[in-house]
Amino acid sequence: MVLICRLPLLLPGMTTAVIEAVHAPIGAAMAPGHKLLDLRVDLSGSVAHDCPPVSYFRLVMRERAWLRRLTVAPGKEVALNTALAWFTTTAEEAAEGEPERAARIAWGGILPPVSLAAGHQG
Repeated sequence: MVLICRLPLLLPGMTTAVIEAVHAPIGAAMAPGHKLLDLRVDLSGSVAHDCPPVSYFRLVMRERAWLRRLTVAPGKEVALNTALAWFTTTAEEAAEGEPERAARIAWGGILPPVSLAAGHQG
């Protein structure tokens, strides 16, 4: 079965995200809990904030699947609901045709990369 992962709505007001890191190579067997992507969401242009307008998130797998195709790379900005990755449910399948359903993923907030956090003077 072919599965797809699209950019989910991570925060109200979000329209895009920037790919910070890709954690899995094409062909990787992904088990529940395996890291897929890290994302940065910047809301500074959309609404006023009392806290920092930039948040970081990690997408992780909630089911076993094999990563077949990625349409993103670090530094790329993608729009909400953009297809990020295609998977298959067995190692022998090809990721051909339309996806049958969304891949089961979870996401959570993470700390910014160490290079950014170390430069913070606040």
